[in-house]
Amino acid sequence: MADIFDAYALADAWDEMFERPGEVRAAYEPVLTALQPIEPSELRFRADQMARAFTDRGVTYAFAGEERPWPLDLVPRILDALEWDLIQRGVSQRVRALEAYLADAYGQCRAFEDGVVPWRLLLNSGHFHRAAQGVEPPGGVRIHVAGIDLVRDEAGDFRVLEDNVRVPSGVSYVIENRRAMTRIFPSLFAEQHVVPVDGYAQKLLSALRAAAPDGAQDPRVVVLTPGPSNAAYFEHALLARLMGVQLVEGHDLVCRNNRVWMRTTRGEVPVHVVYRRLDDDFLDPLHFRPDSVIGCPGIMGAAMAGNVTLANAVGNGIADDKLLYTYVPDLIRYYLSEEPILPNVESYRPDEPGQLEAVLDQIDRLVIKPVDGAGGQGIVIGPKADKDTLERTRKAVTADPRGFIAQRPVALSTSPTLAGERMAPRHIDLRPFAVNDGNDVWVLPGGLTRVALQEGNLIVNSSQGGGSKDTWVLAEGPAEQPAPEPAAALPSVAPRRLGPDGTRAVVQEGAQQQ
Repeated sequence: MADIFDAYALADAWDEMFERPGEVRAAYEPVLTALQPIEPSELRFRADQMARAFTDRGVTYAFAGEERPWPLDLVPRILDALEWDLIQRGVSQRVRALEAYLADAYGQCRAFEDGVVPWRLLLNSGHFHRAAQGVEPPGGVRIHVAGIDLVRDEAGDFRVLEDNVRVPSGVSYVIENRRAMTRIFPSLFAEQHVVPVDGYAQKLLSALRAAAPDGAQDPRVVVLTPGPSNAAYFEHALLARLMGVQLVEGHDLVCRNNRVWMRTTRGEVPVHVVYRRLDDDFLDPLHFRPDSVIGCPGIMGAAMAGNVTLANAVGNGIADDKLLYTYVPDLIRYYLSEEPILPNVESYRPDEPGQLEAVLDQIDRLVIKPVDGAGGQGIVIGPKADKDTLERTRKAVTADPRGFIAQRPVALSTSPTLAGERMAPRHIDLRPFAVNDGNDVWVLPGGLTRVALQEGNLIVNSSQGGGSKDTWVLAEGPAEQPAPEPAAALPSVAPRRLGPDGTRAVVQEGAQQQ
């Protein structure tokens, strides 16, 4: 075994790389062989060099008010073809069921009439928008992009942890992680037959163009960003560049007669699809928050008139509601007449009779989650919480049972991760990204593996100090791999364009849609 693994001790969880101490899983044998001749100090040096390269190219994230290089661990997370087949079928099934639920909730409400889900689930949701009621999106697609968070439990089985169908982020880091790893371990990709991830942008562009309103002969797609101060701006810029479309802010767009136009140096041009990367509340001050200065007044009216497609659709937040998460297995059976491929984590609904008392009685043994939380915010892990935290949580759940769910703590699987100059087990999850073009739900091979970098921590979000791993999906046969790109050829975030008086210059018409 490599020296760097000599002191590696398995945690009380499923280990992704080792079946038992000293016995590596078959898929990881080439990785272990590649790491054996590398001294721990050399591996640390490579990690530091990669972090500096990320910083130079703007591949960063904000943590505790500080801009940091994106943390990528050098040991990949590997999924074999059978595991990936299960995941992609389960994620696709999940997206199709949530798509059916959104159409139903903003349409005939059959599931509520039939008692599959209670009316209060919809009517008490802070993300239900009446402006979306009755809107029929082209192709019936409301979830153009989804990020479904998965974990592997103590038995090694994959479970869904939560659904993200509003504005899921992180796919840019999947692309960047792969580019970095192909330069660090180029020979491994040929040996392992790793399925590439570089087709995501074209899949996304095809799905967005397919979502254009009827009659758009050559649909124009734009990416709408809140601006450079947004934590995910790097992703917005990268995806726009890879798709060959314009990256715009709200004031680059104008609405007239329920149509959307983009200001350019050659005049105004029509926009048919807006891949928006800002929340519903800030999208249109005429329909949502009137104090929003980052949205586009009138864009919701254009969508309601069927003249522009918003991706993802407004109102999708009712499907992100963690209370709805507990009903998704039933929704799969109801809408698809199928059994769930990927199970949920065992959960409690405090708003149901009898369950509040059960949750409060064992609050120190459960994970408590706010139903509208994001980024790991507000989660209380009972077995690790102190008495004061548990008491505050008890009062909060008692006061608002609808605002929380409770789950069995899951010992997320661990993966060897570089900690200083040694390998140590760290808990991980997986966010596969799915693209829905109306005919097929395509799942990007791999997804974003997030790592809780602190020992024993179960919160993997980067906003909470987590890191990431490149996720390798192994093909059944040889897979053609792209050659590693030279550093100069890699896209980087363009600086904000300013006019001579210091104001932001108007968008210039750039690459044409393919």
